[in-house]
Amino acid sequence: MLVSSSRIVSLLPSATEIVCALGLEDRLVGISHSCDYPERIANRPRLTRPRTSLEGLSSGEIDAAVRAALRDYGSVYEIDIDGLTALEPDLILTQGICDVCAVPEKQVIASFEGTKVLTLDAHDLAAILSSIRDVGCATGAVEQAEDCVADMQRRIEAVRARTAGRPRPRVLALEWLDPPYVPGHWVPEVIDLAGGELVAGITRRPSYRMEWSQLRELEPEIVLIMPCGFNLDETRREAERYADLLRGLAAQVHLLDASAYFSRSGPRVVDGLEMLASAIFSG
Repeated sequence: MLVSSSRIVSLLPSATEIVCALGLEDRLVGISHSCDYPERIANRPRLTRPRTSLEGLSSGEIDAAVRAALRDYGSVYEIDIDGLTALEPDLILTQGICDVCAVPEKQVIASFEGTKVLTLDAHDLAAILSSIRDVGCATGAVEQAEDCVADMQRRIEAVRARTAGRPRPRVLALEWLDPPYVPGHWVPEVIDLAGGELVAGITRRPSYRMEWSQLRELEPEIVLIMPCGFNLDETRREAERYADLLRGLAAQVHLLDASAYFSRSGPRVVDGLEMLASAIFSG
């Protein structure tokens, strides 16, 4: 039995993007501090915030702040419980994949017992498509969800056909710079579909840390700088901060808007796939 939720709170940027892609933004009554797309939802009440301001910090400073918040509070983010309760949502969308990237499921459930909570826990592209269907089922927008998924699948197959049979350059992707992390979850799969041979990183597994000396030994042909949650301007600044360490890693270096196209398990991951295929074969 489908239940149509009329008042939706999204505490996850990718979930906010899914809700809007399904044409349900008029039901969206509250969002997280980091929900920024589409821009027209920016006036919704923001119901979360990091315990320490991370704006303008380097990746090393953010790493230290996150570790301190986890040590001191057990969580990186605070929820505006009073504000969220006042909105009387029928459905709260959250995530279970990473305690650092957004408010985790356990924190939401502990605070809002009795309210329907849908946890999106995508670790690969198939699970991202399933998440869209799950939101469609939870909101009564099943047909819209199927249309969205069908369009994404069509575009994925078009990229697969475009890159099939081409030489596969060795690709190193960096999801964090201080300390350096290589990608996990859906990002290795996206790089593979885009035509790259990923030299470090595992699909459906968490990102993991490596040392700069180890990264140099991988001898990549292309380096993708894609710090998790950073937009393109932030990525440029980050690459400048660590230019000495990045210098000489590969002949081609691409700076990517991870926040928009790679860090979020929503519809725009296919935009990222298409962009990446163009970047890998641009040289």
